[in-house]
Amino acid sequence: MNDTAAILDATDPLAAFRQEFHLPSGPDGQPGTYLCGNSLGLLPKTARAAVEREFASWEARGVEGHFLGPSPWLHYHETLTDATARLVGARPLEVVVMNTLTVNLHLLLVTFYRPTATRYKVLMEGGAFPSDQYALESQARLHGLNPDDVIVELMPRPGEHTLRTEDIEAKIVELGDSLATIIIGGVNYYTGQAFDMAAITRAGHAVGAMVGFDLAHAAGNIELHLHDWDVDFACWCTYKYLNSGPGGTSGVFIHERFAEQPDLVRLAGWWGHDAAARFQMKKGFQPMPGAAGWQLSCGQIFPMAIHAASLAIVERAGGIAALRRKSEQLTARLESHIRALNLPASKLEIITPADPAQRGCQLSLLVHERGRELFDFLVAQGIIGDWREPNVIRLAPVPLYNSFADVDRVGAALRQFFGE
Repeated sequence: MNDTAAILDATDPLAAFRQEFHLPSGPDGQPGTYLCGNSLGLLPKTARAAVEREFASWEARGVEGHFLGPSPWLHYHETLTDATARLVGARPLEVVVMNTLTVNLHLLLVTFYRPTATRYKVLMEGGAFPSDQYALESQARLHGLNPDDVIVELMPRPGEHTLRTEDIEAKIVELGDSLATIIIGGVNYYTGQAFDMAAITRAGHAVGAMVGFDLAHAAGNIELHLHDWDVDFACWCTYKYLNSGPGGTSGVFIHERFAEQPDLVRLAGWWGHDAAARFQMKKGFQPMPGAAGWQLSCGQIFPMAIHAASLAIVERAGGIAALRRKSEQLTARLESHIRALNLPASKLEIITPADPAQRGCQLSLLVHERGRELFDFLVAQGIIGDWREPNVIRLAPVPLYNSFADVDRVGAALRQFFGE
């Protein structure tokens, strides 16, 4: 490398944020090199105090914590709205934090997958995360349909690992009037490919389909402009790039065009009811405007407190645009280390797109020989990545807590393993 990691880390405007997270220790007891934020982000040091504040409120006030204290629980979810909207490129009316990811996906599909006798197909990427596959299978059965007749999976061209935008658009045109809903992962969990969500949305709307995205691997990783892209709906988890804890809460986006449509089919719950009349306890569901009208139950205060602490860090770091700038640098440096090995594709391939616009911070390595041996070697060196059967290693240098020195340690370990 022409520029040393020490210089890059010394001039990195986000370098100090590394100190705001608890870094797992490696085998030598020193902080490890954690490149697994695409699976579970690290613990913010402010999270414990954020939860303790809510414990203290519960201890001191009991049920009155819903109405009293510095952050009354009745409105706690609302304190997350503005930062969430900025994170995903939305208007505050279009977002709400609630539930967990697959729960929210099901809630959204109840509204945005309304098959008819002729328009009933669902388009998704082949090899989507299993939760999405299972959700769509069960949604098809909910309507009395055979999932094999409903779900159309997009597959890469022979010899390729990722999808081409033109092939996605062509499939949408081919399905035409039979296509009811598109639901694609904004960033594919396995390959790390970031899809052109604006182009997919345009193509879907052109044939009359609803278009949504599972942003589990995109939120907090890449810049999103959900409102401007005209996306109909989206959901995401917060425990990966948003560092909000295992099983943490989820976010939902529903475009404002649906904000004042109370007759939309949905599953209703008390917390989505008109807030002004909520405590009148009367029959007859009247949804709140916007995404909040899809809420079911009162907020999960402790997971939301962790999420609030994490969102505050993102905001202080300059938002997703600042994170993305460093992310591109880290990922490019990691890619350079791997390509410098000059290994034949028969041994190791990077299956994540080389174009920065088509990926986040994750690089997926398809290791054809000694894959598990390589993964175990990295772990022994204190480098924590992610193993996916049968032979893929995912490495994700996350800009909030990974350094350029971390990336160089991975490069040195790879050279050692391959005898370079």
